[in-house]
Amino acid sequence: MTVEVVCATADRQRLHRLTLPAGSTVIQAVLQSGILQTMPEVDFDPSRLGIFSRRVAPNDTLQDGDRVEIYRPLTLDPKDARRRRAG
Repeated sequence: MTVEVVCATADRQRLHRLTLPAGSTVIQAVLQSGILQTMPEVDFDPSRLGIFSRRVAPNDTLQDGDRVEIYRPLTLDPKDARRRRAG
């Protein structure tokens, strides 16, 4: 099956497409993609992963065509951002 692994920072984004055996997990795709080596500035946390904007666990099984997304930590609390826009 073919999946994509994507990661973005404020300055750049990377997309890696790879072929994995059926039954592969989200974390296997991230590790095999090599994306973390190409973006060493990313503070990787396995609990911040998703597929098509839906949070998933690292051991969730992938389906053909999935896009694994590596999320970065929030730099600003959403409540604080709303307060700043309103104030």
